[in-house]
Amino acid sequence: MSIENAAIDIRYLLDRGFPLKGAVGFVCDHYRMDLDSRHILSRAVIAGSICEKRRLKFLSCDKIRGNKVIIDGYNIIIGMESILEKKAILCDDGVVRDIKGVSRNFSTSENTHNAIELILSFLKEKGPSHAYFLFDSQISKSGLLAGLIREKIDQAGLMGKAGTSRHVDHDLKCSHDIVASSDGVIIDNAEKVINFLICIIREIPHLKAGVTGINEFSGG
Repeated sequence: MSIENAAIDIRYLLDRGFPLKGAVGFVCDHYRMDLDSRHILSRAVIAGSICEKRRLKFLSCDKIRGNKVIIDGYNIIIGMESILEKKAILCDDGVVRDIKGVSRNFSTSENTHNAIELILSFLKEKGPSHAYFLFDSQISKSGLLAGLIREKIDQAGLMGKAGTSRHVDHDLKCSHDIVASSDGVIIDNAEKVINFLICIIREIPHLKAGVTGINEFSGG
């Protein structure tokens, strides 16, 4: 059984009101899918009604110019790293997400610095009035990463800052600024949201090579 066919069955259940965890578990148990396939499916397959709402909600990438943007730090940096490492997937709602599953065990690497440079280069091109990177303080060395981002923001000549919070999700969902995140719950609840990684890919087309669709995976 291919992962693409399993995705079709999961979508069928989701569109009829089944919860994601139960639908993925039922289909993957039935087809004896491996753990990697289950992880991909749980990240990428989304009910059609939710996909439609998210696609309609996303602001144009051009809305960044002249406006304040608050960035889900770990989410966006890990997402960009995953694109560079060819470990990112285009999900049903049009959002690029990582399939590494490393957020709580995140550690910086050369790709972290490359990802940050690409993100800041994109922001400089788009010209927000202010860019604020927000990191989860409960993840190790978040303060150091925020400090690194502050230095690079200054070097790039951008207006912005970086900081930590114990309540990142709440802060993002309650912000009145444009929110940059690939987290579905934040997208659904934030007042204004942008499909940030897709915006970067549109600006830097060669990054498309780092993103795969679900039909390009083989099931286990």
